[in-house]
Amino acid sequence: MPKDESFKEYVVTEVLGGVDGITARAMFGGYGIYRHDIFFALIADGVLYFKINDTNRKDFQNYGSKQFIYISPKGKKMMMDYYELPSEVMEDTDLVKDWVEKSYQIALKVKKR
Repeated sequence: MPKDESFKEYVVTEVLGGVDGITARAMFGGYGIYRHDIFFALIADGVLYFKINDTNRKDFQNYGSKQFIYISPKGKKMMMDYYELPSEVMEDTDLVKDWVEKSYQIALKVKKR
């Protein structure tokens, strides 16, 4: 599926526009979303996913968010530690900032390892 440039621009400028240090880079079939050069989210097939762990997984599950599943070229399903950002959260700039911070801190800890 081709990359959706307009959705990426919407995410960077509208959804995450109030968060400092946000950039997007093309990767594979989508985009990596970074805050201060730390990869904390991704866009794949027109969906925005945030990094999760046990500290914020329930937040996403409570909204019925779906986990990002990558299908390898050999057809193997890979369950990734990213969940779809709920549309209700995307529309609330204060809530987005909180969710970004949680996912950013998770990604930061992973990078430090």
